[in-house]
Amino acid sequence: GRWRVQTTFPRWRVGTRKNPVDPVMLEIFNNLFMSIAEQMGATLANTAFSVNIKERLDFSCAIFDKAGDLIANAPHVPVHLGSMGDSVQTVIKEVGEAMQAGDVFVLNNPYRGGTHLPDVTVITPVFSEYNQVLFYVASRGHHADIGGITPGSMPAHSKSLDEEGVVIDVFKLVDKGKLRETEIRELLKKGGVRNVGQNLADLRAQIAANVTGVEELKKMVKHFGLEVVQAYMQHVQNHAEMAVRKLLAVLKEGEFSYELDNGATINVKITINNQESRAIIDFSGTSPQQANNFNAPISVCKAAVLYVFRTLVEEDIPMNAGCLKPLQIIIPKGSLLNPNYPAAVVAGNVETSQAITDALYGALGVMAASQGTMNNFTFGNEKYQYYETICGGSGASANFHGTSAVQTHMTNSRLTDPEILEWRFPVLLESFKIRKNSGGTGHYRGGNGVIRRIMFRKAMQASILSSHRRIAPYGMLGGKAGKTGKNWVERVDGSIKKLEATAEIDMQIGEVFVIETPGGGGFGKSG
Repeated sequence: GRWRVQTTFPRWRVGTRKNPVDPVMLEIFNNLFMSIAEQMGATLANTAFSVNIKERLDFSCAIFDKAGDLIANAPHVPVHLGSMGDSVQTVIKEVGEAMQAGDVFVLNNPYRGGTHLPDVTVITPVFSEYNQVLFYVASRGHHADIGGITPGSMPAHSKSLDEEGVVIDVFKLVDKGKLRETEIRELLKKGGVRNVGQNLADLRAQIAANVTGVEELKKMVKHFGLEVVQAYMQHVQNHAEMAVRKLLAVLKEGEFSYELDNGATINVKITINNQESRAIIDFSGTSPQQANNFNAPISVCKAAVLYVFRTLVEEDIPMNAGCLKPLQIIIPKGSLLNPNYPAAVVAGNVETSQAITDALYGALGVMAASQGTMNNFTFGNEKYQYYETICGGSGASANFHGTSAVQTHMTNSRLTDPEILEWRFPVLLESFKIRKNSGGTGHYRGGNGVIRRIMFRKAMQASILSSHRRIAPYGMLGGKAGKTGKNWVERVDGSIKKLEATAEIDMQIGEVFVIETPGGGGFGKSG
């Protein structure tokens, strides 16, 4: 006979106790949700203006359920993804039922779900035809400049939040479909933003990315039905929760003390209750908040915990809020990891987040330290503002070597192509190469860092925010530590100006800024 073509969709299964979740459908929805976030990211990269977002891909996109819980994300920047849910929930709490179709909100306040001020989050509610909020989509992008005391808004020596840029609380960016350009422009100018046009272009790109997410979610609802989509949003979280509970059965509890270059320490103790398949991650004993900018907002610490436990799950699942449900996180108020407003936080997002991650891996005994820093390098003036994070060595583990010249853990951005860097900014990339023998030795060796040399063709201010310039990234179980990093400037007259881990300096024409990044730690004794 003839093949019969099915012209109607099957009755999609929601999943109940009597009618359990269809594993095939669960896998389909896992990938569908992640695919929507990836499509949002593609839109953002294609439409953004700044090098930061367009070339370095320093952004993240994700979808959330109507409670603001993370459902799925694309493989973007972990420190963004684990903390964006707090931003969405801040909007829900503050705006609530006053939201209308066509509204879009923006915020960057680290004390209201943000990470640090350059990371600007744009949030769009997804409405039903009956004007009810069904879901949320959000995009977070690191803006090239958001004001503050240095171009690029990554000051080395800020002591309070107002020195780091303009603080945006929940602000209605689009009102029923109309961009409030005059109002957002005025807000940015008042905050000292140096290139408002660039910020507006990137905000429009974030709005466009969210439109992509809204459209794709509506297509999904039309295809499967709202009841099924909402059910599987819960199912993917439940699946992630069970995957973490299963993981806890094979992990070993432990504790770890991790010292930063500035003398502050992160103390963490992980206790596992195998009977209840739960764990307590206790940061009691961590240093109090600092007078510098290494304080990490509580959302950053939660993001690091989410990231670590998700990376240890072997199943291919989206990183979502379900991963955190078996975990109780204790973070003392007023500490380095839960500071009081208005403590400065710009390095907390980029540097302390890396330290939290390595402290957690250390407590679990699963991996040596990575380079433990993002090597945040910024330069600029009133016309130019540029920011990059620089790769280094990753740590070794019980069954693999570390990797050389790679972005590690809480960052997942690219380095700008040399042609783009030199076309858009008055600098010359003199050299960029692997720093040989900088990884720690061991049965499995740590990855090597890199050496990056940038020569300035115009006088500008430069800033470096980095770590592991004093304390080496630890090795594990007999493996040796990776080498510390170094920063210095080669002056026109031939003299060398050595720089601390965090430093600001005026660069003159022809001078070279040199950054040597740390290597990762080794694992196990050699031989």
